Amino acid sequence: MKTKVYTKEGAEKGDIELADCVFGLPYNEALVWQAVNNELANRRLGTANALDRGEVHGSNAKPYRQKGTGRARRGDKKSPILVGGGVVFGPKPRDFSYSLPKKLKQRALKTILSLKVSSETLKVIEDFTVESGKTKDLAKILEKFAGRERTTIILKDGDALIKRAGANIPYVHFLSYNRLRAHDLFYSRNVLLLEGAAQELNNFYGGAQ
Repeated sequence: MKTKVYTKEGAEKGDIELADCVFGLPYNEALVWQAVNNELANRRLGTANALDRGEVHGSNAKPYRQKGTGRARRGDKKSPILVGGGVVFGPKPRDFSYSLPKKLKQRALKTILSLKVSSETLKVIEDFTVESGKTKDLAKILEKFAGRERTTIILKDGDALIKRAGANIPYVHFLSYNRLRAHDLFYSRNVLLLEGAAQELNNFYGGAQ
């Protein structure tokens, strides 16, 4: 398929050929859900830790005698039903991460790219950089394409200057063409794809079915 290429000033520059096997796939909700859920699970720290009655600091002595007080029987003050006692079946440190098949993840990413093309929220822009590295210069460019909406910019290389310029813009995320993230792509209101990165995506994902 062909799509328009824009200059960084917002004017039409020409057309570029996008591979149908990367940008022309039907939307698959199940695949996208699996990819996004996998990334969120892999981000979880899993450091929550509640103390059970054997870990709570306190005496093991019986607080009062078994009979004759009219009160419930107590073995110690660390009982889970007492304030300050242990927690029953509380959270413990664990690893939530898991892996997905490589082909499934690639298919999900291509599905999201295709969704953005079909919904006209993906725009191809000529390769540019922000030579000054200043936030205001990048913000002027973004105003022409995305306003102040959540935006993902897909780069061909790790351009340090453009990343530096966007570091102070909270709604902008940067991705390399060979290290895409399903969550950032799916939830972005706008995807700006640099022309060089588009050509690399055609080659990088074109052979992966």
